[in-house]
Amino acid sequence: MGGRHRGAQRPCGQPAEHKVSGIDVDATTIPQLQKFMNSHRMNSVELTNFYLRRIRQLNPMLNAVITISSTALADARAADRTRRNGDHRPLLGIPIIVKDNIDTTGMPTTAGSWALAGSTPGDAFIAQKLKAAGAIIIGKANLSEWANFRSGPSSSGWSGIGGQTNMPYVLDRNPCGSSSGSGVVAAADLAVAAVGTETDGSIVCPSGANGDVGIKPTLGCGAARASSRSAPTRTRPARSRGT
Repeated sequence: MGGRHRGAQRPCGQPAEHKVSGIDVDATTIPQLQKFMNSHRMNSVELTNFYLRRIRQLNPMLNAVITISSTALADARAADRTRRNGDHRPLLGIPIIVKDNIDTTGMPTTAGSWALAGSTPGDAFIAQKLKAAGAIIIGKANLSEWANFRSGPSSSGWSGIGGQTNMPYVLDRNPCGSSSGSGVVAAADLAVAAVGTETDGSIVCPSGANGDVGIKPTLGCGAARASSRSAPTRTRPARSRGT
């Protein structure tokens, strides 16, 4: 998943400041961000710091992020160094948040459940691909525990570890779908883009509810290997990004 649809209202309580080095990052595409970093108008450390500050400001109200990477700024500094040495990978230095059922080296993958607290597997296929393209995974998004297969009457966006994810526009409304944390991350601009997973509506529902642009790829285009999922033959990773 990724970001708020252009023209959507700003989330309630959201700070008006969206600028890094004078650039409105909320209205800037990933290729445009790359151009700005290539021309030294901004760098990945500045961009990453911007999103880490927003998470600190907004996440206590939204509960959209379960974990923040302890190496996010170090990874951003490394991206800036490689860019100075001529690296121009398409996602180099771009801060991304992935759903907490996608395995990531160095951060727990819990599916929101205390049963998996402290579980630290290696990178899932999609995490490997993101990192190979230069992306910085700065955190893990909250979700419906076990991707909404915890129980029949489970609440969208609630997990034992992360609590209840709140829709950023109306805090007491349903953020929808098991990828609700990823949808709220995108809508509240807590990362440049967010990744969720879908078996049945877990991307399209939070994208619609939170005013995001969501992309649900054809099954098999993004491998679901190394994610805690309920239906391996029907689950796919997906992403959204503001336009």
